Amino acid sequence: MVFKDYYKILGLKTNKVTIDEIKIAFREQAKKYHPDINNGTTSEERFKDINEAYRTLSEPSLKRKYDRIWYSHVGKKINKQKQAEEREARPDLITLLFGTTKVGRENKNKKVPQKGDNIETEANVGIEQAFYGTNKSITLRTVNGKLRTFNVKIPEGIRNGEKIRLIGQGKQGINGGKNGDLLIKINIENSNQFKLRGYDIYTDLYLTPSEAALGAKVELNGIDNAESVLVPQGVQSGEKLRIKEKGYKNGKGGRGDLIAEIKILVPKKLSKEEKELYEKLAKVTKFEPRNISNLT
Repeated sequence: MVFKDYYKILGLKTNKVTIDEIKIAFREQAKKYHPDINNGTTSEERFKDINEAYRTLSEPSLKRKYDRIWYSHVGKKINKQKQAEEREARPDLITLLFGTTKVGRENKNKKVPQKGDNIETEANVGIEQAFYGTNKSITLRTVNGKLRTFNVKIPEGIRNGEKIRLIGQGKQGINGGKNGDLLIKINIENSNQFKLRGYDIYTDLYLTPSEAALGAKVELNGIDNAESVLVPQGVQSGEKLRIKEKGYKNGKGGRGDLIAEIKILVPKKLSKEEKELYEKLAKVTKFEPRNISNLT
């Protein structure tokens, strides 16, 4: 519900008024904004507000209820303003005894230093760069339209969404205040090989049909080292193998996990011998992949 200041509508500055003062104010405003004198919807709306204000303020019980609402919206601000004015007008002890001093005049005219605003921006960093740390150049357009380049050191193991603060590189301070800071939010971008989820790194592990069927020991390229992985017999595409503590740095001296998703690849071109072996396998195998019971 939109609050309306009925006292202001009637041209009154305070709620400390008598019913006679309210009546006089109502007559003045009603005469001024009467639709017979003024044309347009603005005067009609104002005339309705004047009547609404008078109906409320001329009834003591309604006025008491309204005054509580009015005080929370308007009265508090008026009281605070009066108190501030009184404090400024109240002479201190030195002024009473010796009059206005030179030091007092200087302090009054002295402007308060204010720190400049911070500037926030974002920078994209590859997952490998974030893992090892890197230096990155960031070019921004300043307030006066000029381009400025910042050389930023990206620490190793920085977290996705973490901010780097360059102290004093934000907006200029006011009245000699310190400059604001430049805050750079780091967005870690996945690569074709690695994807970051939390502190875990996901990658693909490609297998031949025979490796998947028989099981094998294969090498998997991690973000910093090649890992030896034991593939269990009968592994299926889409299954995941977890290599502990070979993922992304967690900022506490440890690491997340490296998670390899199995993808079984079939050769597009076969040698004569390979074709013969696949044909022989097709004749002897009893495996039917389209039979759901064989997949469990």
